[in-house]
Amino acid sequence: MGRRVKVTPTVYVSVDVEADGPIPGPYSMVSFGAVVAGWHDGEGFRRAGAGGAAFYRELRPISAEYVPEALAVSGLDRAVLEADGADPAAAMREFGRWVEGVRGGQRYRPVMVGYPAVYDWQFLYWYLVRFTGSSPFGHSGCLDLKTLYAARAGVPFAGIGKRSMPPELLPDLPHTHHALDDAREQAELFANLWEWDGATGCPG
Repeated sequence: MGRRVKVTPTVYVSVDVEADGPIPGPYSMVSFGAVVAGWHDGEGFRRAGAGGAAFYRELRPISAEYVPEALAVSGLDRAVLEADGADPAAAMREFGRWVEGVRGGQRYRPVMVGYPAVYDWQFLYWYLVRFTGSSPFGHSGCLDLKTLYAARAGVPFAGIGKRSMPPELLPDLPHTHHALDDAREQAELFANLWEWDGATGCPG
């Protein structure tokens, strides 16, 4: 018999970040949205669905530098953000408390999911450590949906995009570049991927 693997109960949090440049520090995270995508424990995976807990903030820029084309993607106005955006330190503390709240009395370990995670994670982790001193996800608690698809489908990572995925995996929700909308879209894609039978191409 194979060794029984201990299951660490996990809550998956879909996060989408909109930023005004390629890296945090010189550039700013202008908004971010997060929703609970699902839970995994000894009973298996459960998707959160449309009613999952959600968090959204628009942030005051931390730098005078920005890339106009990057900012334009979000549809947000820099002058409005400078005047009315949330203080980054306050917003990240609030987000940390929100993540603690969805852990179910610390029953679940939180893991951030993104598409692609590398961009969103670098901003989210940098902001959390810079403004709160720590991350509720630890230093490596993130999961990339492109990587998950490549592993489940048995295909090379290079060249993967949503257009290359089977139609049954794709979310019904639109991709609007509003951080909360896109976090919800990612949550649906994540749940679809988790329930998919992979290379067989059949739903779970």
